[in-house]
Amino acid sequence: MTNTTAAPTRDDRDMNRLMSLMTGDEKHSPAATSTLDALWVLYDRVLRVAPGTVDAPGRDRFLLSKGHGPMAYYAVLAAHGFFGEELLPGFGAYDSPLGHHPDRMLVPGVEIGSGSLGHGLPLAVGSVLGLRAQGLTDPRVWVLIGDAELDEGSNHEALAYAGPAGLEQLHTVVIDNASSSYARPGGIAARFEAAGWSVGSVDGRDHEALYAAFTAPHPGQPRAVVARVDPKD
Repeated sequence: MTNTTAAPTRDDRDMNRLMSLMTGDEKHSPAATSTLDALWVLYDRVLRVAPGTVDAPGRDRFLLSKGHGPMAYYAVLAAHGFFGEELLPGFGAYDSPLGHHPDRMLVPGVEIGSGSLGHGLPLAVGSVLGLRAQGLTDPRVWVLIGDAELDEGSNHEALAYAGPAGLEQLHTVVIDNASSSYARPGGIAARFEAAGWSVGSVDGRDHEALYAAFTAPHPGQPRAVVARVDPKD
């Protein structure tokens, strides 16, 4: 797939327009829109990756585990110039690279193929360990997961490992839109804290709060940010 030479939008006020270009019966709009603000802040102000550095060893890695609702992800990538917005209306079509689940072989900037219960957290742990094995201790690995994904055992195993292992390069954003099947004593944040993570809990629509939580120091610990989003919002 070839990148466009058109200038990126780089304005979050244009996100509704970009999102509206993607249609279809299986677009999972609530799953997508719940991630939009966190994704925007990450790509606009936090992640050290750009269209020209998608293969650079020193880039930050972003893994979308919540891959069954990728509309917001595609809109943010298009806005930042990873591909042209003219591809957005073809979302989900047979001949479109923008599938209902993102494909790392087809979409520039996508690090993993993912979907419902994409198990991105264990993949992110493995990515950090792989970077360490190569002597790359500066690139950060970010993974965005949904609260319901934490019902899956592999995510708990990764969560329990990362804290004691001191995986400081690892950052997890949990979109909490109250879709989880099972309650957790003390809530999601308490689960991460008990495993030795640095944790922040914020309004998932507040860009300044998200940025502060994403950039908070956490020496010697992985970082988790629980972004609360009203499912009716």
